[in-house]
Amino acid sequence: MYTILSKVHSDHTVYPSAGVLFVHVLEREYFKGEFPPYPKPGEMNNDPITFNTNLMGYPDRPGWLRYIQRTPYSDGVLYGSPTIDNVGRPSVIEITAYNRRTFETARHNLIINIMASEDFPLQYQAEFFIKNMNVEEMLASEVLGDFLGAVKNVWQPEKLNAINITSALDRGGRVPLPINDMKEGVYVMVGADATFSSCLREVENPQNQLRCSQEMEPVITCDKKFRAQFQIDWCKISLVDKTQHVSTYQEVVRGEGILPDGGEYKPPSESLKSRDYYSDFLITLAVPSAIALVLFLILAYIMCCRREGVEKRNMQTPDIQLVHHSAIQKSTKELREMSKNREIAWPLSTLPVFHPVTGEIVPPVHPDSYDNTSMPLMQTQQNLPHQTQIPQQQTEGKWYT
Repeated sequence: MYTILSKVHSDHTVYPSAGVLFVHVLEREYFKGEFPPYPKPGEMNNDPITFNTNLMGYPDRPGWLRYIQRTPYSDGVLYGSPTIDNVGRPSVIEITAYNRRTFETARHNLIINIMASEDFPLQYQAEFFIKNMNVEEMLASEVLGDFLGAVKNVWQPEKLNAINITSALDRGGRVPLPINDMKEGVYVMVGADATFSSCLREVENPQNQLRCSQEMEPVITCDKKFRAQFQIDWCKISLVDKTQHVSTYQEVVRGEGILPDGGEYKPPSESLKSRDYYSDFLITLAVPSAIALVLFLILAYIMCCRREGVEKRNMQTPDIQLVHHSAIQKSTKELREMSKNREIAWPLSTLPVFHPVTGEIVPPVHPDSYDNTSMPLMQTQQNLPHQTQIPQQQTEGKWYT
């Protein structure tokens, strides 16, 4: 048996039982009427709605209570299995609904009073792993009812309760690929008051254990009763018989919380001797000061006392740039002297010519009328004082313009 509620009301009180699965559905249809503008009768409203649940005065829920909502267009579900330690302590759960389109909010309180169960805990517990279900699908009342009906048909106990439901992702499972509508899987623990049936015991056979070690499906005779709707991984089934378990609980002996009297505190008789820090001060201050003084003297000697030697050395050894410049001037003068001594005929450009337009006779450029030192070695037409065209009969010679 399991507890399930379908709607949320303001300050609603529920009474789940310890050790029995508690399921509380937060229906979007109920909260749609709480957000303005209110829909008219027959009008469709599909606003995205999300929920936030927390224990009043705290940021999170109690440790045994979990919440899941797959998308903003699906209902939210509060589920969990309260323990015997939560009996007698009411919990107020604040439920806040958010309209993601209009940003309106609505808040309701859910008061949970956990009751003690007479048959808690059930002595025989079995945990099944269903591969083709997600946790929110398994929490639906009709799906969970069909599964418990199939288990009861195989187990045939007098009392059968759903104890807990856990997603495979909470057990370290991987997120499935979004292909072929793959599911993440869910663990469902049920408890009964009767010993396990022979069908459930078939998992413990050596042949089936060997097939499970080889990653092969074991042969279970009652698997066909689940196969129509639920795909169970029989290699992951867990059977717990609490009647065979010896309690390892040891009673804790608590003291009075008072430390034993150790007597009056007595400080050491010998006081600490005062230490003289004068020598440490001298060493810390004198050594760096001495090193700094020596470096200062060396730098002063280099900067002040060595300048005269540098100047003398510069006077004795002329600068290499001045030597190079003097060598260039000397070579230039030699080349100019050599050009004066050439015994060649003067170019025709030095003969008398006339101007082609005015007919005026232009006197030739006499060699003595210009400075030989400033005249280039070869004269071009651009260097002549007047650019003239020389007749064909005057082009006889060795020089041409």
